[in-house]
Amino acid sequence: MGNEYAASAGEDRAIGAARVASGAMTQRPGVDAHARAKVVVRDVNVFYGPKQALFDVSIDIPEHAVTAFIGPSGCGKSTLLRSINRMNDTIDNCRVAGEILVEGANIYDKHIDPVQLRARVGMVFQKPNPFPKSIFENVAYGPRIHGLAPNRAALDEIVEKSLTRAGLWDEVKDRLRSPGTSLSGGQQQRLVIARAIAVNPEVILMDEPCSALDPIATARIEELIDELRVNYCIIIVTHSMAQAARVSQKTAFFHLGKLVEAGPTEDIFTNPRDSRTQDYITGRFG
Repeated sequence: MGNEYAASAGEDRAIGAARVASGAMTQRPGVDAHARAKVVVRDVNVFYGPKQALFDVSIDIPEHAVTAFIGPSGCGKSTLLRSINRMNDTIDNCRVAGEILVEGANIYDKHIDPVQLRARVGMVFQKPNPFPKSIFENVAYGPRIHGLAPNRAALDEIVEKSLTRAGLWDEVKDRLRSPGTSLSGGQQQRLVIARAIAVNPEVILMDEPCSALDPIATARIEELIDELRVNYCIIIVTHSMAQAARVSQKTAFFHLGKLVEAGPTEDIFTNPRDSRTQDYITGRFG
């Protein structure tokens, strides 16, 4: 099974690189060279007890764009993703050193409230995780606890707007009182995205959001990601090179806890500066 998985992953990377190089894969507009950085990571080191998981990572992440973190399992890409909204705070032996700035403010400053931060920097996980509540209450939960809706009419408007942005409103508008868990896997993931954007975040983090979905649901989520980047800074961790090429404007390649290189997605896939990047995207390792 391991060899089969490795072969499949290698083929995916090679196909992704080949399609970008040939122009066969639809490319999203690239990152403006002068685009403002929404998230700035400077000299970040992350430790789990005595084990160091990230080494001196620095990267600027642009607003209104999708940035893909790629690399083999255990390379640190998800660790950095979780550091951007302080999810690593929930791990007792985790320590983060360095600076991560969102809109110029260091999110690890002692005056920053992690709960408020996670409203500004939303998270979508690998497996859809709707609350054991109705579809409506899943989306309404965040606005309620953060006091974003002064009355029921305002709450109804937020729920409808969020579900519409997530491409789910027309499918669920007649069954808002049904459990969120009654939806299909792809619908559940879009519900989770609607829940994240209901609190007006500035950044959306996605940790392999399509890995548990079928190809049709994956295509719908990818379309949604492209639509959402107009209003949000999106960072996605993916093992699929084809997906990184399809949805992102900037790509960062990690290996053994280090950021090897980052740049416009087309450049990373067609003209990488580092031989390790070349070896990874062509399937020679990973």
